[in-house]
Amino acid sequence: QVQLRESGGGLVQAGGSLRLSCAASGSAFSRVTMAWYRQPPGEQRELLASITTESSTNYVDSVKGRFTISRDNAKNTVYLQMNSLKPEDTAVYYCAWHGFAVYWGQGTQVTVSS
Repeated sequence: QVQLRESGGGLVQAGGSLRLSCAASGSAFSRVTMAWYRQPPGEQRELLASITTESSTNYVDSVKGRFTISRDNAKNTVYLQMNSLKPEDTAVYYCAWHGFAVYWGQGTQVTVSS
């Protein structure tokens, strides 16, 4: 089975930066699209960014220009660089593996204080 583990979350002040990592245990990592989602308190989970096997990226408007998704196939890892963080970015962040099946990590908490 595919296992995903997010790391890098924490408490930061508004305007700060964090880099999230998602390490995948799966031999087909280089052949699947990866994505980052987040779920703010009391809200539904939303797609933030995706990256294809050819490293084409897409972002939701609310994070475009502030967040960058990237991948390192040699390390089976996808990253989310988050800059200029705002309190409204506070959420549990999840990575997802979009292959023949969809797999989810357990999430990492990001809290941005004002």
